[in-house]
Amino acid sequence: MTESAARAPESAEHFDVLIVGAGISGVGAAYHLTTRCPGTSFVVLESQDSFGGTWRTHRYPGIRSDSDLYTFGYRFKPWTGAPIATAAEILKYMGEVIDENDLARHIRYRHAITRASWSSADNRWTIEARRSDTGKPIRFTANFLWMCQGYYRHSEGYTPEWPGMARFRGRIVHPQTWPEDLDYAKKRVVVIGSGATAATLIPAIADATAHVTMLQRSPTFFRTGRNAIPIADELRELGIDETWIHEIVRRKILREQAFFTRASFVAPERVKEELIRGVREYLGPDYDIATHFTPHYRPWRQRIAFIPDGDLLQAIRDGKASVVTDEIETFTECGLQLKSGETLEADIIVTATGFHLSALGDIDFTIDGKPLVLSDTVTYRGMMFTGVPNIAWVFGYFRASWTLRADLVAEFVCRLLNHMKMIGARRVVPALRPEDRDMPLLPWIDPENFNPGYMMRGLHLLPRRGDKPEWQHTQDYWAEKDEFPAIDLDDAAFVYG
Repeated sequence: MTESAARAPESAEHFDVLIVGAGISGVGAAYHLTTRCPGTSFVVLESQDSFGGTWRTHRYPGIRSDSDLYTFGYRFKPWTGAPIATAAEILKYMGEVIDENDLARHIRYRHAITRASWSSADNRWTIEARRSDTGKPIRFTANFLWMCQGYYRHSEGYTPEWPGMARFRGRIVHPQTWPEDLDYAKKRVVVIGSGATAATLIPAIADATAHVTMLQRSPTFFRTGRNAIPIADELRELGIDETWIHEIVRRKILREQAFFTRASFVAPERVKEELIRGVREYLGPDYDIATHFTPHYRPWRQRIAFIPDGDLLQAIRDGKASVVTDEIETFTECGLQLKSGETLEADIIVTATGFHLSALGDIDFTIDGKPLVLSDTVTYRGMMFTGVPNIAWVFGYFRASWTLRADLVAEFVCRLLNHMKMIGARRVVPALRPEDRDMPLLPWIDPENFNPGYMMRGLHLLPRRGDKPEWQHTQDYWAEKDEFPAIDLDDAAFVYG
């Protein structure tokens, strides 16, 4: 009997596949397994008390998507609402996917995974978890591990340490852990940060607060537009089937996104002016656009948030919200002292300052008893890792909807599982081929290409990449949508056993 078999209690349940997380990626993975790998036994472990992932973790006012749901939604499930959707609408959509495909019986909630151990002798993973409702430890074994837990730590957001924070007499909150009892009515609120979270939160609370200020170190790019797709509305008026509408609108949006993304690289100044013009149309010619809405970086080096119907800009125009571009010197008893000498008085300070990057869900991984150091591996197309058997990780796109890549990875994983079954393989490990051995090994992503704060803070935790498409997370959906289905599963990059 092997050491891992001796450790595992007889009550440990075994599955062909274990999916980590019941968010948008995990629910999609479960669907693809049922349709593409019939007869495969699987379980989905979710640490929260229900499905939804990001859309359940974040409960701050106004929480909504910053991607359109025609592409953030699944390829197989038509989206029928407005393109930018609330968390409640997204959860309802995901619930329909679960109900329509009988997925609920596969999902175990309140199961927080603490450890995952691979045994080459047994060709299987042993997963140790703990029930958050009872505290009871529980174990599973699985042939294949599918990591769908996302890219950030759900338990807490990232808040920098500023001088004087303990002196502040008001409340300091992070949107990721928004207190249910927070009363912001008639209060002075300062939101630190100017990303998608701030752009969502501020218009949602502006009517109720005495005033809300967005404090940013430097400006962010925003896109503005109606929260509607005219062609979708017209097709519905014509009685066209929703499946057709979903596919037509999805293709239209993806083509427009491809043009916009390409233009941000080949004509960045033109794209920059186009984005700034959209802001100026709301705020008028006298507003200081140069200071507050003109970033110093090329478009798409950080994610561009979409502002539906310009609601953030309307709140600023109407005087309910304002923008201050400055840095924090110190917190005071009554607010913030800025490096320019200006002070901001506040009753509530919201730190919309980002995430903690979480590589593989902060789970303790071992391979044959040795701790896995993910940064020592090289990524295979951003979803597998050299030297790590029988595992796939879903890490979506930055410049396109996350779910586009979740669907591509799911289709690949199902094809890989079917291929392994056909050839009688019990494990697969990515490995550098002879022609790859001398290629340069670089950080997971080029900071000149994409450099949000959470990525730069956690880059040292991630695998390395090579200089060939097979060994990169390219961020290019428009290439990968054709490359992934064409991946040769008999390529020497896959070592079977």
